[in-house]
Amino acid sequence: MNDEHIRAIAVATLKSIAPEIEDDELRGDRPLRQQVDLDSMDWLNFLLGLHEKLKVDIPEADYAKLVTMNDVVAYLAAKLR
Repeated sequence: MNDEHIRAIAVATLKSIAPEIEDDELRGDRPLRQQVDLDSMDWLNFLLGLHEKLKVDIPEADYAKLVTMNDVVAYLAAKLR
């Protein structure tokens, strides 16, 4: 699975929580929670959604590493290899 496909899955998961977002407006290098105004429960639901869709374990200790969309994609890509 390539980075573009992973990003598409991440954006779809994010849109299931915050349907008002426009994926073409998401910047890969800016903090996601600030761009989309996610609270902690929304963020947790996003990470759990990624786990469900991609079957990738995301331990709580790694949550702090996942700040931007680029971080999320790189993390998931590494786990899926």
